[in-house]
Amino acid sequence: MLLSSLVAQASPLSEQQVKQLQGLVSQLNPIQQAWVSGYLAASAQLAGQSVAVAPSAVAAPAATLTVLYGSQTGNAKHVAQDLGKAASGKGFTVKVQDLAEYKAANLKNERFLVIVTSTYGEGEPPENAISFYNFLFSKKAPQLPELRYAVLGLGDTSYEFFCKTAQDFDQRLAELGGKAIIARADLDVDYGTAAANWQQQLITTLEPEFAQAPAATADVISWPGVSQTAAAESSYSKQQPFSAELYTNQKITGRDSSKDVRHIEISLAGSGLRYQPGDALGVYFSNDPQLVKELLLLTGIAANTPVLLGTERLTISDALTEQLELTQSYPAFVDKYAKASGSEVLQALVADKTALRSYLSERQIIDIVREHPALISAQQLVDALRKQQPRLYSIASSQAEVEDEVHLTVGVVRYEAYGKPHLGGASGFLAERLAEGGSIKVFVETNNNFRLPENDDTPVIMIGPGTGIAPFRAFLQERDVRAASGKNWLFFGNPHFTQDFLYQVELQNYLKQGLLTRLDVAFSRDTAEKVYVQHKLLKHGAEVWQWLEQGAHLYICGDGARMAKDVHQALLTIVQQQGGKDEKAAQQYLDQLRIAKRYQKDVY
Repeated sequence: MLLSSLVAQASPLSEQQVKQLQGLVSQLNPIQQAWVSGYLAASAQLAGQSVAVAPSAVAAPAATLTVLYGSQTGNAKHVAQDLGKAASGKGFTVKVQDLAEYKAANLKNERFLVIVTSTYGEGEPPENAISFYNFLFSKKAPQLPELRYAVLGLGDTSYEFFCKTAQDFDQRLAELGGKAIIARADLDVDYGTAAANWQQQLITTLEPEFAQAPAATADVISWPGVSQTAAAESSYSKQQPFSAELYTNQKITGRDSSKDVRHIEISLAGSGLRYQPGDALGVYFSNDPQLVKELLLLTGIAANTPVLLGTERLTISDALTEQLELTQSYPAFVDKYAKASGSEVLQALVADKTALRSYLSERQIIDIVREHPALISAQQLVDALRKQQPRLYSIASSQAEVEDEVHLTVGVVRYEAYGKPHLGGASGFLAERLAEGGSIKVFVETNNNFRLPENDDTPVIMIGPGTGIAPFRAFLQERDVRAASGKNWLFFGNPHFTQDFLYQVELQNYLKQGLLTRLDVAFSRDTAEKVYVQHKLLKHGAEVWQWLEQGAHLYICGDGARMAKDVHQALLTIVQQQGGKDEKAAQQYLDQLRIAKRYQKDVY
């Protein structure tokens, strides 16, 4: 209709040009029309023309691809960011956002949605995805007949509830009327290639529906949690780690302790790497040479045998030492090794998932091969193993305090099993195989879902038994440097006072100077009845409630399988008893704290 009146309105176009334009526009959808409109306007501006477009002639805005991520350790975040960059490069208008930052009320307005998520614990959503997950499965969730969506799950097949959160999101979005753009993918730890392939399939499928906007206006990308300043200062990352120097490796548990905990100090001098209290340090490590030697002996492979790892050709010895996982076991290894070795016992085990999971929970890779030695080829062994993943450790220092250093609190995984000593991969490397002055590859993993309050007057309650004290050492250093006036209350627990009181002198000094307002400790093996941090919380429930009502922020760090759940239950009890609420109202109270970022967890 608009074009038919152009000639009558003294259009600068000739009658023939109008007819040609009518023919073109009739073949275009609204998104393509928007692109043509923008292209013509930009061309006219480059030619020095002043262009006025009547409001009625402006086509509908280009569609937006919203990419949300639920991430416990940062992997889902990185995959989402990579997807955002790739889609933006194709001219898509893209928004990439942390699920914790996303306003669930906006879901009804989305037309193209991607969720990249990990799964935590027993099939639970990662911490930053809990609020959105609860909304989606509540009665408040809207019908979504216009939504087209895609879900990508990251997980670990070692766990029973592999990628369950992704499966839940996929099922629920479909129930609400959404239509899948492409099929969900559930990816294991070594997800790189598969994630890239899924990303390419998604973009190719969506390309016809997204206009190629002018480069200057194509991107609308929001990446909360990614510091542009930090990115400019350092080029080091998970893909390109920094080769740092180990300054200090100090055992901080007693001679008779059942635990071996190390205080580790690493130099970041010259890296430009920046971190905040609450962030984690990613650590790459080398496997034990003796473990590599034994594995090759059991499989009858010569150390200098060449193998292909992806597109890289190297010796089997180098591949096993530097690039492949030899400690954490997983179902895919048993399956592939069973086929390569011809072991009927292992093949039968693979068929019984429950039995296989139990078997793997007690064994490292070397234990499996020790029990079922076989002569296989070097390439078969490489193909059975997955790429080594860096380990993440909560940072135990404030950069404002230690400057070009980063400190860690590392619990060494050390135990006897099947008549042999066992060590953790990264913790064993840090504790025994890396000498002071040695080199270690590291990167910073930001965690914006575990942050001190911006207002230094705000009180904080920190619950960190064992090595869970690490980020709270960083919190206290930071608040000390900032001369923060907010009160600080720490709950710490471990087996024995004399053997396991980590950072005892530092904490007592903070008490003396007044930075640490309260310190409550639970040494579970020093009393006839075991006392843990959750018991201390309950004992001081009235004061905990008072702090919360005064606006305190609450933090938990440490074991997620048991401790964090026990502490959460203790908090529910406190809210019920002290706040006069029933169980449902108490849960809603804690949910509101979480939404307000006043209840944060860093659990593993």
